[in-house]
Amino acid sequence: MNWKPVAIWAGFGAVAAALIVTFLMRTHRWQPRLITIQGAVIRRDSDVRRQVPIADAEVTASDGVNHVTARSDASGYFILTLGAGVWPKQTVNLTFRHPEYRPLDLRAEIGFRKAARHLYVAAMDPVAPEASGDTGHPASVVSNIRVRYTVNSQKEENIGSAVRVFQVVNQGNVPCDGKSLCSPDEGWKAATGSISMDAGQGNEFRNVRASCIAGPCPFTRIDASGFQGGGRTVTASALDWSDTTTFLLEAEVFRTSMVSSVRRSYPVIYDRTLNFTLPPTEEGVSIEAEIDGTPMVFPLGPELYLSWATCVVRTNTEAQKSSVYRCELKPGYRF
Repeated sequence: MNWKPVAIWAGFGAVAAALIVTFLMRTHRWQPRLITIQGAVIRRDSDVRRQVPIADAEVTASDGVNHVTARSDASGYFILTLGAGVWPKQTVNLTFRHPEYRPLDLRAEIGFRKAARHLYVAAMDPVAPEASGDTGHPASVVSNIRVRYTVNSQKEENIGSAVRVFQVVNQGNVPCDGKSLCSPDEGWKAATGSISMDAGQGNEFRNVRASCIAGPCPFTRIDASGFQGGGRTVTASALDWSDTTTFLLEAEVFRTSMVSSVRRSYPVIYDRTLNFTLPPTEEGVSIEAEIDGTPMVFPLGPELYLSWATCVVRTNTEAQKSSVYRCELKPGYRF
């Protein structure tokens, strides 16, 4: 049998394959690279308004060699980065685990360019059916719900004014003759004077002004660099190249303090949940409500504890970092 043609064709085939692989790698840049996978974990429900975010879900990505794990935040968001070694068209396994939800497994195919831009939404089924509030006993009614919180803000108060008088003693019509202080045109001997004021701890001067009130004022110049910005201490200086002049320094005194004001808002109730959003400066959040007609106040505190509901909070970074609260009724209660 003649093996020479077979060997030649085999050689041509190997060369052609090498050329194709080289072309594809140059064209599509087939190189191992970092792969970012991001998405959101939500509760599965046919009603999109009940597909709430699932926080603290354990999310794992694996390509068979590399493994990386992250947890979803309060908004359900997760992001994973697989190290170098993941190739295009390779499949990555995603697993989602949470003690209150059934395990969920997804497969992510790493595309040529769109892998990092694909958003994965993992809808998990609760382990136990959602509580209906039916415990076999009459449900307690939660009504007239209001959210109370405080907001701290700075308050500026004008608490008084300050006035000081100072003089610059000089004799007019004396030639400068190279003396250290002269008039702006260097023709006459000049003198200077200054005065300072202290507003006291926690106070500052505003609207500071100085003026010449007596003497040959046209032959004076006031230096405002020591008081034009205000502040706790201010200094006014003046130059006089004629006879003695008198100056007046005036300012308003302001005190800045923190003031707390109580605000109230009304949550939105949907089915068995209530939702409300508070500004980033909120403090001391409480819920005022009536339980079976009895008015009560329920401080949420850092643990977000309510005897009649389970609450979670997340920070809305897209809306000036406001706090988004969601409270779901416990069994035995209804709105």
